[in-house]
Amino acid sequence: MRKLLNALKRDERGVSALEYAILAGVIVAAVVAGVGMFGEKIEAGFKNLGDQVDTATQPKK
Repeated sequence: MRKLLNALKRDERGVSALEYAILAGVIVAAVVAGVGMFGEKIEAGFKNLGDQVDTATQPKK
């Protein structure tokens, strides 16, 4: 039993997975915060771009 506990204590494979999970969580939080802060500006930019594409593709009279 003692050998098993010592082996588990030295095993660091799960640590890497935990670090990646924490990093992924931080990235998701940053993306959510960014969209929350700049969402309206991004939406306005895409609407403007869509309007310009519509204008450019309209047949000229």
